[in-house]
Amino acid sequence: MTIRKLPPRENFTMTQESFKKFQAQGLPEEVLTQLEPLTDKVHKGQSRFEKALKKALGEDGLNAHLQTLLTYSERSIERDPDSREIKYESAARILPRKPVRYREAGQFNFLGSRYVIGARDPDFILSIKDTLAFTIWTVALETIFGLIFALIVNANFPGRSAMRALMLVPWAIPTAISSRAWQWMFQSTRSGLFNTIADMFGLGSGQTAFLQLEAWQLPAMIAIDVWKTTPFMALLILAGLQLIPASMYEAADVDGASKWRQFRSITLPMLKPTIAVALVFRTLDALRVFDLFQIVLGQSRYSMGSFIYYQLINNRATGYSSAGGVLMFVVLFAFAFFYIKFLGVQSEEGD
Repeated sequence: MTIRKLPPRENFTMTQESFKKFQAQGLPEEVLTQLEPLTDKVHKGQSRFEKALKKALGEDGLNAHLQTLLTYSERSIERDPDSREIKYESAARILPRKPVRYREAGQFNFLGSRYVIGARDPDFILSIKDTLAFTIWTVALETIFGLIFALIVNANFPGRSAMRALMLVPWAIPTAISSRAWQWMFQSTRSGLFNTIADMFGLGSGQTAFLQLEAWQLPAMIAIDVWKTTPFMALLILAGLQLIPASMYEAADVDGASKWRQFRSITLPMLKPTIAVALVFRTLDALRVFDLFQIVLGQSRYSMGSFIYYQLINNRATGYSSAGGVLMFVVLFAFAFFYIKFLGVQSEEGD
């Protein structure tokens, strides 16, 4: 029996695990001889192609399509038993591919609304909702806490300089390090800090899976980001407080204005441009959050940035990830325009 090997799909390599599946199917030795060299340059684990296929078809569907190779060989012999020839194609060529879609030029949509803005992918819908919720909560809490801390460290008291320095420590720690530390604190076993504390006080079982339960995942991300980035907001607001003339407060004291009245009539109005700039910085930064979700949650839950990353790197979905990136840009632009237009971030000419 002779084997005529057709060119395999470019850059395709067969894993050892897949090769063993073919062996288990009872393929002819001649076919296995052709398959085995495909495993030479394979890294450990499954190939990206097979991972993507397993995700789409499931384990049973994948095995059914791998069986196609055996069926194809048997049909070749049945069609021409005298030729003693098996036309072999690699599994990657036999496995189904997405059909090529042709569209008229007039139907072209550079935003890919049918698949992205039309929101047909539930994972992408959830990533958008989570990113927006994450942004709203983190920016709001960081602004409130940042204002409180800025007012505290702006007052005159012993040790003020040391407190200002300590306040910046969470922001100075790299996200990769702080995320790993928080990941340990949220561990679902008694080795995790929060579960250890809960177990000490008899609160719950002491084995709450904070990072595995959907109800806790987003609040955990918000808490981590608020802890880390509140010092940045406090620093920006503190800079704005330093620019308010002390004479304005002295005049208010002479007029008998209370501290609360001074805060409402002097501090907040004078801080409005500073807070607006801080909101722009933090909102844009929160909308494009990637490293926090990537490190702490992995693929169990996505932000917009991490979803686009996985589509591009893991699934090789270049067009889909590009469309998602365009949509992400539109969201960022809309938020930036809103802040600049309605929150008083203007040039010196007042444009």
